[in-house]
Amino acid sequence: MYYGHPFHTRVYNPHMNLKNETLNAVKPFVDYGLHEASYTSYSHALTEVAAIAYLLGKGYDPHTAYHTVESWEKNEKFY
Repeated sequence: MYYGHPFHTRVYNPHMNLKNETLNAVKPFVDYGLHEASYTSYSHALTEVAAIAYLLGKGYDPHTAYHTVESWEKNEKFY
């Protein structure tokens, strides 16, 4: 008796576009981080982008996440 789908049969996969969706969603922040790194350090830029991504994952909209993280900076440092 056969319980699975043969490998050649396409099955609906709700995550089929997860890769493209994810990469397209983070691209503006990656570009921002690379731009930011030219003025600060890579460590600072990565921290900033990671903090924005974390807030996005918590449900913040991109504009609010960006401005929240920027508000934590003093002289291009997080305290």
